[in-house]
Amino acid sequence: MRPSVGVVIPTRGHRPEHLRAATRAALAQTYSGEVEVVVVADGTGSARVTDQLADLLVPGERSVRVVPNRRLPGLPGARNTGIEAHGTDLVAFCDDDDQWAPGKLAAQVGALTARPDAEFASCAIEVEYGSRRVPRLAGTSTVTRAHLLRSRMAMVHSSTFLFRRGAFLVDESAPNGQNEDWDLALRAATRRPIAHVDRPLVRVRWGASLYATRWADRIAGLEWMLARHPDLAVDPRGAARVYGQIAFHNAALGRRREAGRWALRALAVRRGEPRAPVALAVAAGLVSAHTVLDVLHHRGHGI
Repeated sequence: MRPSVGVVIPTRGHRPEHLRAATRAALAQTYSGEVEVVVVADGTGSARVTDQLADLLVPGERSVRVVPNRRLPGLPGARNTGIEAHGTDLVAFCDDDDQWAPGKLAAQVGALTARPDAEFASCAIEVEYGSRRVPRLAGTSTVTRAHLLRSRMAMVHSSTFLFRRGAFLVDESAPNGQNEDWDLALRAATRRPIAHVDRPLVRVRWGASLYATRWADRIAGLEWMLARHPDLAVDPRGAARVYGQIAFHNAALGRRREAGRWALRALAVRRGEPRAPVALAVAAGLVSAHTVLDVLHHRGHGI
């Protein structure tokens, strides 16, 4: 028998059309095993949102359940609530504004089956921003901790995660849910290499997310990662990337001195780090942070 898959879709209920599309795409998989979906309502009034979503999604569909977040409020707690609500062999994540291609689960379960030691899988993504769609490939079928230290690897996205139930929970101490997915991928890759299907099987809608511009949260999340994973500072390219990001977020907040300090730190470990001069330009008022992100997002990239 094919392993059963439990899909976890956290939501606050404010993107009903995207949520409905994400749910239907999960149910429309070509995978021959059992697939069930748990939508986790998070945030203020989650009990009320739970009742509303139960009627909104797929009325009469027994493979869909809607439950309130029973753990800490926020994305990590909602995901853990979903994990604990499933009794399946495998668990998969999907954000409520993302959408799977029909063959996503079949390809990933095949990758796990081909490597009996593997317990975690990802796949490439297609970034949708406005009218543009840009594929992001990893160029490898195996993602290691070294890969994830050197680069955040945007294609190892939470909506691509598939793993053996009971192997992992999300760390709920992540500041406002920032970088909990990167932390989870790093922990998974530390145990065993991640089986990666390098085809864009998930469409990720960047324009609908507010995470990118929550500057203070982004800084807190990156500092949390540096404290939690000290080896992030070992690889010069990876360290400079994180320092450059912190510099950029400080510049976006108008903290010129902090932006300059982190930009210099980035350049000290890697002279060619591109985020450092961008952060300095934002700090000097030569360009806005939102303009920088808009240009990058149109190319399928983030800061």
